[in-house]
Amino acid sequence: MTAPAAAPQRPAAPAAAAEPTYVAPALTLEGWYSHHQLFTVDRAALRALSVDYRRAAGEAMRGAIARLVSPADGGWTAAVQLVGAPADLMLIHMRPSLDGLGAAGRAVLTEPLGDVLRRTYDFLSVTEAGMYSVAVKAAKETAARGGTVGDAEYNARLAELLESERASAHVQKRLFPPAPGEAMPYVCFYPMSKKREAEQNWYALSLEERSRLMWDHGKTGRRYAGKVFQIVTGSVGFAAWEWGVTLFAADPLEFKRIVTEMRFDEVSAKYASFGDFYVGRVVSPSEWVASVLGQ
Repeated sequence: MTAPAAAPQRPAAPAAAAEPTYVAPALTLEGWYSHHQLFTVDRAALRALSVDYRRAAGEAMRGAIARLVSPADGGWTAAVQLVGAPADLMLIHMRPSLDGLGAAGRAVLTEPLGDVLRRTYDFLSVTEAGMYSVAVKAAKETAARGGTVGDAEYNARLAELLESERASAHVQKRLFPPAPGEAMPYVCFYPMSKKREAEQNWYALSLEERSRLMWDHGKTGRRYAGKVFQIVTGSVGFAAWEWGVTLFAADPLEFKRIVTEMRFDEVSAKYASFGDFYVGRVVSPSEWVASVLGQ
């Protein structure tokens, strides 16, 4: 006996459309160019100089650094004495243009006392504010109207959102940070990158996921408002590392606290790689030169 043919099955209902994801570069806004210069002092070369030469060279160097601290064309320079690092001294330059930044970096090296300074590390970057949430907002609005990321309406809306963010006081402070003051004299600088490993590839995550992770990371940092002032600089295309982080605080223990806490954030625990840390104190031009001279 032949079994009856099976009744045709009803086609399954189409699955609900998934929320669109966008794997795209993060948008950023940029401000001042930044250069961290680190030096050791060649004590043998210093001892070979006559007392009178050292005195005159020291005076000239003090004047050069004083001019760098508050340049007429904008930006600033901070002179730092380092502690516990493979370098003795650091200069942090912020300038409106790359050419101006180059001139600032050369100003110290061309001074007579610059002959005893040995550069141990340089980090070139530019102040940066990530616009993850703005990019996600524009993309979702585009999807809701049935448009395409990159079309004319999307580009116009994105430009509008970015301009609004750039004008905010919060973003302006990130792009054009004030010079460190006496209230927060301690400084901590370190470079970092995001991982590209098989199971930990930051650049393979959707824009929405990167935005979420960075938002959570930012909440940790905001708990240190008033205790730590942070400058984030982007160095993609400028240095081997992808970002630089410069922290200022009244109490150097705040560096340990904030970095420890932030390393437990998901974005750091899974996706961050860190370079060496350099810690010290911002000093006057006279104190910086005195460190060179061993006084």
